[in-house]
Parts: sequence; structure tokens; C-alpha cells
Amino acid sequence: MIRLLISRVLAAIPLMLMVATLVFFLAQLNPVDPAATIMGDDADLESLAEKRAELGIDRPLVVQYWDWLNSAVVGDLGTNWFNGEEITTELRDRIPVTLSMVFGSLIVALAIGSAFGVLAALKAGRWTDRTITVASSLGLAVPNFWIGLVLAYYVGVKLQWLPAIWPTTRPDSLARWVEALILPCVALGISASAAIARQARSSMIGVLQRDYVRTALAKGLPVRRVVSRHAIRNAAIPVVTLAGFQTSALIGGSIFVEFVFNVPGLGRFGVDAILRQNMPALLGFVLVTAAVVVIVNIILDLSYAWLNPKVRPE
Repeated sequence: MIRLLISRVLAAIPLMLMVATLVFFLAQLNPVDPAATIMGDDADLESLAEKRAELGIDRPLVVQYWDWLNSAVVGDLGTNWFNGEEITTELRDRIPVTLSMVFGSLIVALAIGSAFGVLAALKAGRWTDRTITVASSLGLAVPNFWIGLVLAYYVGVKLQWLPAIWPTTRPDSLARWVEALILPCVALGISASAAIARQARSSMIGVLQRDYVRTALAKGLPVRRVVSRHAIRNAAIPVVTLAGFQTSALIGGSIFVEFVFNVPGLGRFGVDAILRQNMPALLGFVLVTAAVVVIVNIILDLSYAWLNPKVRPE
């Protein structure tokens, strides 16, 4: 397991460098001039030239990239061109919000999807299985931001059970933090749970047809014991693999859900950086997002190796 962890971490380093390089040069294709955006439409050419020099975007692209990379290696991601704040400070305030929402929604997706997937497999061919299959198909078709709008209106506004939007001030307790995240996590997790339910059902049906499961049942062992001790662990391997892909999708989907619930997370920060061609903020956003995806996939690789010893390095 340690060798696997070291190999995955070493492989992540060039990946992060490649992502940063690609995003930096692709962002230059954006026709928006950040100096013109900052100075306004009435700025003259001389003022714009001075602003570009102040931002450092009048230099060759290779020089700009090299300077940024040298600073990023030591943890300095630069300054926000529009408000003067340190990018690391802004990201530090937003990362916990987005990570809480993504991992909360992943827990929701795994809990709901795995439970209904196993239930459908145990009731294969019956009305319970058909109902869960149809519900999973609907869950895959409905976008998460629409689910968020429905939850915000009925649960947050009509019933007032939970906050419809993020509090204007930072939650001062863990209870308020969790309360504010419940609806966004459910909105994100429902769509992901549909895919996990279908995968869990298919995997569990395959495992239940294995000889060792049939032998255990033939010996009179209770179905619950056979499923919990023998079937679930083997059936979980493809579900864990799918969870890695779903985590990346949840990070992308969180952008839309953050706008629905007014959550001050990374998604809104990244969209604003793209629209304004705010290069330091954009690169910081991409690096943090890529790092989260890499870390999650490393954790899932370790989980996969724990579940299936055959994939462990010799």
C-alpha cells in the first residue's frame, strides 16, 4: 500500500505541472483584456499600457509563465488583479466550503446509491427492482441544478425546514455549517446516487451468482450474513471505481449548485476568474481543483487496492 501511495504521488507531480501549463497558455486565447476590464471603457491607450505593465502582462508569455511557476512552487499564487487580495487567502476561505459540499454529496450518493442498488439486486426481476431502475434512470436525466431549485423552493422557502441560501455571514458553529450544506449536498448527491445504484445493482447481481455465494447459501447461512460478509466487499470494487469518476463530476456540478444556493465556494470564484481573464485567480482555481481530483483518485486507488489485493504493486 505504501509503494502504491508513493507511486501515485510521484505520478501526480508531472500531471499537475501539465495541467497548469496547458491552462496558462489556453487562457491566452481569451480575447478579454483584463487591463481594459479594470480601467473601464473610458480609459485611454496610455492608461491601458501602464496597467498592463503593472499587471505584468506586457511581457512575453514564456517569461510570465516562468515567473508564476517559480512563485507557485513556494506557495505564492499571486494577487487578485481586481481586488488586490492574495489568491492563497481567497482560496483558503473557499476551499473548505466546496470540499465539504463535494464530500457531503459523495456520502449522500454512496449511501443512497449503494443501499438501493443492493436492494434492487436482492429483489432482481421483482417490482422493487423495476421501480429502483426507473427511478435511477430519472435521476440520471434530471440535472442537479434543477433538483437544487426544487429543494430550495419547497424545503427552504415553502416549508422552511432548512436554509434556502447560504447565510450572509460565515456559519459560527458546526451545526449551522452542516445545516447550510444539507440541501446543496442532497441536490448534488441525488444525480450521482442514480449512477451508483445502477452500478451497485449490476455488480451485486454478478457476485450473487458466484459459486462461493451459492455454496454459503446452500449451507444454510442467513442471506443477510452472506451479503454483508461475502458479497458486498467484492461488489464494491466497481462501485469504488465509479465513485472516482463521480467525484470529478461532483466538482464540476458544484459550480451550478453554488449559484443556486449562493454558496461562496470555488465554483463561483473560478467562473468570475474566467469571465474577467483574472489569470492568477484562474490558475489558482485550476490548480486547487486538479489537486482535489488527484487526491481523491489516490484515496480511491488505495481503497481499490484494499478491496482487491491483485492490483497492488509487487
